[in-house]
Amino acid sequence: MSPKYTIGIDFGTLSGRAVLVRVSDGAEIATAVSEYANGVIDERLPESGIRLEPDWALQDPDDYIRVFAEAIPAVLRQGGVSADDVIGLGIDFTACTMLPTKADGTPLCRLPEFRANPHAWVKLWKHHAAQPEADRVNAVAAELGETWLPRYGGKISSEWFFPKALQILNEAPEVYEAADRLIEAADWVVWQLTGVETRNTCTAGYKAIWSKRDGFPRREFFRALHPRMENIVDEKMKRELSPIGSRAGSLTPQMAELTGLRPGIAVAVANVDAHVSVPACKVTRPGTLVSIMGTSVCDMLLETREAMVEGMCGYVEDGILPGYLGYEAGQSCVGDGFAWFVEHCVPPQYFDEARSSGRSIHAVLEAHAARLRPGESGLLALDWWNGNRSILVDADLSAVMLGMTLATTAPEMYRAWIEATAFGKRVIVEAFTSKGLAIEEIVACGGLPEKNKLFMQITADVVGLPIKVSASSQTPALGSAMFAAVAAGSTAGGYDSIEAAAEHMAHLKDETFTPNPAHRPIYDQLYAEYVRLHDYFGRDAGSTIKKLKRIKLTVHG
Repeated sequence: MSPKYTIGIDFGTLSGRAVLVRVSDGAEIATAVSEYANGVIDERLPESGIRLEPDWALQDPDDYIRVFAEAIPAVLRQGGVSADDVIGLGIDFTACTMLPTKADGTPLCRLPEFRANPHAWVKLWKHHAAQPEADRVNAVAAELGETWLPRYGGKISSEWFFPKALQILNEAPEVYEAADRLIEAADWVVWQLTGVETRNTCTAGYKAIWSKRDGFPRREFFRALHPRMENIVDEKMKRELSPIGSRAGSLTPQMAELTGLRPGIAVAVANVDAHVSVPACKVTRPGTLVSIMGTSVCDMLLETREAMVEGMCGYVEDGILPGYLGYEAGQSCVGDGFAWFVEHCVPPQYFDEARSSGRSIHAVLEAHAARLRPGESGLLALDWWNGNRSILVDADLSAVMLGMTLATTAPEMYRAWIEATAFGKRVIVEAFTSKGLAIEEIVACGGLPEKNKLFMQITADVVGLPIKVSASSQTPALGSAMFAAVAAGSTAGGYDSIEAAAEHMAHLKDETFTPNPAHRPIYDQLYAEYVRLHDYFGRDAGSTIKKLKRIKLTVHG
């Protein structure tokens, strides 16, 4: 009998990545990337040219359909695999990434009457313009004594579902009224694949305040937010949710024709890019923090015990794997921050060196930064380029660097940003461990472990934990392929549990970043100063950072 395969698609910030995986051993046969034609829409809307306000981040849902049309046929061609041997398809997505649609799933931004309205488009995870709405969500929840608030670390983020929904209602009530459905993009693309609207428990639990025991928040809470939102769940969402690992439906004939796959194969319930990576990192038990390191960083932890951890993105029963509470935390900007620094702050001589040596500019900066000893530069930074996700949960915060002189060099600053990110990671780890949640090691995946060894070593040194690395360069897509194998089930050649899929399909590299004890004393001193800055700039409502943001918004009018 011929081998069986599944396809996982990871919908990221700038592109969709597909991987064709052999079910028996997790071998990645082929990969393909489809870049979004409109990328991140953060300045002007396509076609109309409507200018967006600061902190907006939108996307075009048609870019997601093009991923199916381009990436799936590409991996079938590259892998030389017959569509007859593909038994399932799974997807994961950044979250919360949400959009308004009509009852048949048509995005409002496709309709001529709403094409020029920014609120009709997809709101990407890093859309932070709903911060005032997030503030109101938190204030109302605290005033009403909502019992779910501590479960999310005491704060709901502007990145999440209901602040974004409330912003639509506040600023574009006509879009809110026209929307028959408000839906996560993860669930929307599965809807397109199967023809059936299916919503997953993962995004609902982590981004829409749902729990397995209590469901969504009370109608009284939504009414207090805005009278028109009292029945938002029943009017524009669904109370029936499907657990991750289950089958959302079957591939429609139309999508089979578009992708080159067989109609009727299993389509898995949607998942989140970070959460789906946990079993793909071969982690199926407590004690290991899975860190997905790329544009941003997400930290995932399995546990059996409930703990109210400050600034967490929440914990959800069965949110990552069945039978466990899945805790989530993270950092809003990591790879994006390094990219900004390279684009705006690096002198030409380093680019010349990169060209002459045939290396990337990041590799050149990494090599220079690696020659520096901890503390040698005299620099200290706060890693808040895109706000702080954990533990402060505040999109109004921004980055800081102290200690610069006329002698400061680009590699010194580059290393300081790496160290700041590592200090931010240590804050998160200590928030967990201070509540009695054990973390014995870290398993990392994503672009940074592949590209920047200095980043990994500094993180190990600062946090004081060994870091292992996923063997897959496309870990979220691999995780989606694993869940597709579970959705297909053993009778079709897949697996009947995600634990069984992980045992056969997930692998780690023979590589561990071990903390250097000689670096610990200096990093402990620097970390103590980082925490002082963290609390001074981050916890004070009258912080200079927040005042600067208010002045900026006033000037923008």
